[in-house]
Parts: sequence; structure tokens; C-alpha cells
Amino acid sequence: MFRSLSVILVSGLVLTSCGTVRESRLNPFNWFGQGRSEAVNTSVATGPANPLLPKRRAISFFDKQEADYAGRPVETVTQLLIERRPGGAILRVTGVADRLGPFDVKLVEDEANPDPATLSYTLSALQQPGPRSTGEWARTVTAAVWLTDQDLAGISAIRVAGRTNVQVSRR
Repeated sequence: MFRSLSVILVSGLVLTSCGTVRESRLNPFNWFGQGRSEAVNTSVATGPANPLLPKRRAISFFDKQEADYAGRPVETVTQLLIERRPGGAILRVTGVADRLGPFDVKLVEDEANPDPATLSYTLSALQQPGPRSTGEWARTVTAAVWLTDQDLAGISAIRVAGRTNVQVSRR
């Protein structure tokens, strides 16, 4: 009885002390230090495209045909974040629309982009005619898109445009 009680007490003290030494060398999560960003030669590692992913067919009976998107660019792009994940990255963009109630927010890729080393998007939303509000929180929108490693191969900059400004993130 005494041994099991002492083992429980000692293990409880050891586990609770991990919260106080979270910044010390005793914590195994701190053994490798902070991560640093390094350049990677993606042309050798991933190639132009993943051969295991099937190519999309141009016409299929079961594929849904997307209608033309009638969204307009939002007024201002306030934040551009690229979050690295295994197999690619998430591009998350926050903007402020000029009117209340924007909906169906999308990042629309610009096909007229002249630079092949830059991904260009426009943050667009469907907006109803209505009042313009001074409350920025009611007009704030966020959209995200998944970019695979193959999409990012050879890309040196990502550019997202609004109606009045552009946010750019470079490698």
C-alpha cells in the first residue's frame, strides 16, 4: 500500500512539474530548438507533377459544371497567411468588404497573370447593394485555398489583390 501510494505521489509531482519547466532543457519538446525556414530545391524532390494523382478529365457525365462566379473583389485585403502543412500549404486571406453582408467568399485565380513564378488571386465575394457600415467586424471576410507541393513548385511569390490594395508574400 505504501509503495503504490508513494509511486502515485512521485509520478504526480513529476508530471505536474512539467508545466513549470516547459521552457527548460528538461522538457523533451525543447531538445531540438526552434524551426528555421530553409530553401528547398523542389524541382528535384517533387518533379513537375505527382504521377500518382489522376488527371482530371475534361468532360464527364457525373462531374458538376460550375456556373460562372459573379463575385466582385472586396475593398481591402488585410491579411495574407501561408500555413505550411504536410503535402502543401493553406493560403488564408482576410479582407474587408465595402458593404455589409458579403457572402460566398472565394479566392479566384487570375488567369491573366504574366509571371509564371507568381500565383495571383483575387479575394472576391458576392455583395448585395445595401448600407455601408462603419463597423469593420461586420464586413470582414476570410477565404482559404489548399495548395499542393506540386502547385507550389517553382513559385516564388503569392499575390492576392483586393479592389484597393494587394498583399504579396515571397519565399
